[in-house]
Amino acid sequence: MQAYSLLDLSPIAENSDAGRALRNSRDLAQHAEQWGYKRFWMAEHHNMDGVASAATAVALGFIAEGTEKIRVAAGGVMLPNHSPLVVAEQFGTLAALYPDRVDLGLGRAPGTDGATMRALRRDPLQAADNFPEDVRELLYFFEPQRDGQRVRAVPGVGLKVPVWLLGSSLYSAQLAAALGLPFAFASHFAPAMLQQALHIYRENFTPSRYLEKPYAAAGINVFAADSDEEGRHLMTSLQQQFLALRRGTPGRLQPPVDNLESVASKSELMQVQQSLAETAVGSRETVAAWIDRFLERTPVDELIVTGAIYDHPARLKSFDLAAQVLRERLS
Repeated sequence: MQAYSLLDLSPIAENSDAGRALRNSRDLAQHAEQWGYKRFWMAEHHNMDGVASAATAVALGFIAEGTEKIRVAAGGVMLPNHSPLVVAEQFGTLAALYPDRVDLGLGRAPGTDGATMRALRRDPLQAADNFPEDVRELLYFFEPQRDGQRVRAVPGVGLKVPVWLLGSSLYSAQLAAALGLPFAFASHFAPAMLQQALHIYRENFTPSRYLEKPYAAAGINVFAADSDEEGRHLMTSLQQQFLALRRGTPGRLQPPVDNLESVASKSELMQVQQSLAETAVGSRETVAAWIDRFLERTPVDELIVTGAIYDHPARLKSFDLAAQVLRERLS
């Protein structure tokens, strides 16, 4: 492992609001900078009461303004929702304001439901089919200006913002390998194809002007606390969030519960357990042992840590404990 980074969805907790969620995210980023996290990722989700990072470029600008050196990264922008030119302008603006601190991760999924896709004025089927061409167009807008080039991203042209491909299946792994781009797998919520995706990416990687050799990252959830019991207690907030998503009733992040079986059936709990299989839960020692096993299984170049924790001080403590473990494992 060469680096570790942090993914924050800026969760809106029950009895809170988006403003508080984003201020908590900036506070977390300021701590993460001191704890050695290389990147602070935020992701685009629409029409979700519990996520404050829908306007991802705006949210990352708020984070960058409150920090000094940690890289701010889209993890990611759902490219089918946007024109490549607009995304290039947004992240070109960030790169102009915060040089050498901006990464742009791109996803192929819409990150929302069909009705919201229509509200975004995008054709979901056509946009997904055009994803490879849209990625190439976006890369083009970050290149130096060429003779006769009539359409430019300003800011953006010539800034060469690093572009990543993100995914939870094999598609983006194959495309990232073909284009010679860094790749991140969303194993923190879709672990099933992690090993296969990493293998396909590494075996088929083509060196490019963007990257000489493959660079792969993967996401895990971490709920670190003073004891295993406390870690499991903190995790019940995320488990409740996944239950709500599966039931079609997404909402704000709920406080942890003592007994998850009181709010979910056994079949629901099994489904949630499968989705959240790549999760380290418990004391510092328990989390360290789990991470060692994960790194032995993968082994990734960069580990992306996330964790939706209801109480902000507990969230800070969890990411601090995770960083203590990860610093000791840097190669």
